Amino acid sequence: MSFYEVLTIIIPSTLLTAAPLIFTSLGGVFSERSGVVNIGLEGLMWVGAFTGAIATLFLQQAGLGQASPWIAILIAAIAGGLFSLIHAVVSISFHADQTVSGVALNFLAQGLTIYLVKMIYNGQGQTPYIANNIDKISIPVLHNIPIIGPIFFQQVTYTSYLAILASFVVWYVLFKTPFGLRLRSVGEHPEAADTLGISVTKMRYIGVMLSGVMGGIGGAVYLVTITSNFNISTIAGQGFLALAAMIFGKWHPIGAMLGSLFFGFAQSLSITSQQIPYLDRLPSVILLIAPYVLTLIVLTGFVGRAEAPKADGIPYFKGQR
Repeated sequence: MSFYEVLTIIIPSTLLTAAPLIFTSLGGVFSERSGVVNIGLEGLMWVGAFTGAIATLFLQQAGLGQASPWIAILIAAIAGGLFSLIHAVVSISFHADQTVSGVALNFLAQGLTIYLVKMIYNGQGQTPYIANNIDKISIPVLHNIPIIGPIFFQQVTYTSYLAILASFVVWYVLFKTPFGLRLRSVGEHPEAADTLGISVTKMRYIGVMLSGVMGGIGGAVYLVTITSNFNISTIAGQGFLALAAMIFGKWHPIGAMLGSLFFGFAQSLSITSQQIPYLDRLPSVILLIAPYVLTLIVLTGFVGRAEAPKADGIPYFKGQR
C-alpha cells in the first residue's frame, strides 16, 4: 500500500472523528474567553448525544426521513444551551467554584441521561439505532480533483466541513466584532469592562450558554455520524478531549480546531489501523489509548506555558478592585 493510499484512508477518518471535538472545543473557547472555566464539556456532549438520539428517533417516526438528524442537531443545540444554564447560575450568580461546578455538570448529565433512557425504553440502557444518520459521502465534482479529491472530498460527512467553517466563524465573531471584544474583555479585565458599562454577568452568561449550544451540537454530531445509538459508553471521554484541544489551541478558535484535528487523527488510527500495513500488527489496546496518552504528552510537553485568559476561573464581584 502506497503512502498516498494511506492518506486516503486516514484523512477522511480524521475529519469524521474531529468534527464533534471541533464543535465542542469552540464552545469551550466561548466560555473561557468570557472568564468561566468549563470542564463540563463532557456533560454537555452527553446531553447533546442523548437529545440527538431521542429527537432523531422521534422525527423518523414522524416521517421526516433524512432531515431527522439535521433537525435533531438543532434541538440538541437548544438542549445543551439550556443545560449549561446550571453551570452559569452556579458559577456566575452564586460565585461557586467553577471547577467543582463543571465536575458536577458531568456527573449530572451522565446520570440523568442514562436514567431517562431507562425510563423511556423500559429499563434498557440504550436507545435503538437510528435509521437516518448522516452518512459519509463523496462530494460531487470535488472528489474527482486529482490527488486532493480522494483525500479531502471522498468518504466524508458534511458535518466535518461545517465544523471547520464554524471555527473560522467563531474566530471572526471573537476577534472582529464588538460582541467578541466585549466577551474577551470580561475574561481579561472584568473590572475595566464593568467600568465601561459592559455587563460582566450578562456577557459571561452568554459565553457559557454558547458553550452549551456548541457542546450540544458536538454530542449530537458524534451520535448521528459515528455511534448511531445512545448508551453508557457513547461519549466516553470525548468532552475531555475537546477540553484538551481547546487548551492545546491556547483558547483560540483556530488553535482549538487544529487541536481537535490532531486528536481526531489519534482516534482515527484505532478505526483504520486494520487497513494499514504495520499498524494492523499493533495490539488494539495501544491504539485505543493513544488519544489519551497523546493528550497527556501534548498538554505537559507542548502547551505547559500556555496562558489562559487572565480572569478565567475567577468569580466577579461587582465593585471589587
